[in-house]
Amino acid sequence: MRTMPPRSKRAAPSATTKPALKVAAKPAPAITAEVSPQTAAVFRRRLHRWYRRHCRDLPWRRTRDPYRILISELMLQQTQVSRVLDFYARFLDRFPDLPALASARPARVMEAWAGLGYYARARNLHKLAREVTTDRAGVIPHDPVELRTLPGIGAYTAGAVASFAYEKRAALVDTNVARVLHRVFAPDAAPKSGPGLKRLWRIAEDVLPRTGKATWLHNQAIMELGALVCTARSPKCGQCPVRQGCASVDHFAPR
Repeated sequence: MRTMPPRSKRAAPSATTKPALKVAAKPAPAITAEVSPQTAAVFRRRLHRWYRRHCRDLPWRRTRDPYRILISELMLQQTQVSRVLDFYARFLDRFPDLPALASARPARVMEAWAGLGYYARARNLHKLAREVTTDRAGVIPHDPVELRTLPGIGAYTAGAVASFAYEKRAALVDTNVARVLHRVFAPDAAPKSGPGLKRLWRIAEDVLPRTGKATWLHNQAIMELGALVCTARSPKCGQCPVRQGCASVDHFAPR
């Protein structure tokens, strides 16, 4: 009869036997901040102090109503504030709240928007009003990610509504903000290129205050600086509160 070889016994670990070492997974590389916390704090302090002294009194800055703020943000896209003021007041007279807009005929909405241009904004706004009224119990979302699922809402508008209506800590980058951040912190970042714009969004996150309430003022301030001082043509660098440390201050004639 064939005999089976005896099973080898596993040796018991001795005092000198070391357990096998587990190799830890390498941590994901950290994303380096474009702007240091110290630099960001100085930038905010100077910017916010300037805004408190020089900000314009605009009707959408006197409300936290998400509907009214949404109307203002869509109207202000590629349109001067001076043109928007009258349209904003007349539009709200016709459609004072979301249900009024949602129940209106498309022709009435387009009639109220006539003369402001970029009519896709009005069509998307009407679709949004109906969707929010029907599917969301008439409540405009407060989360930027959720806001971006609505018709006609991009990254900037989502951040603006979250910040200005709900005082959420949300970054936003429009033409004015991009110009300020580009000139002050990243003159080598092309604002109109994909990589350059992504970099400016990172910088916008770096310089945000810690709280949503402070972010409301901060976002208003940086937009106001771009509109009044750090303008596309002939910026008024002599009046700029953040000219010290601005990477582009020597590129423009002093004004």
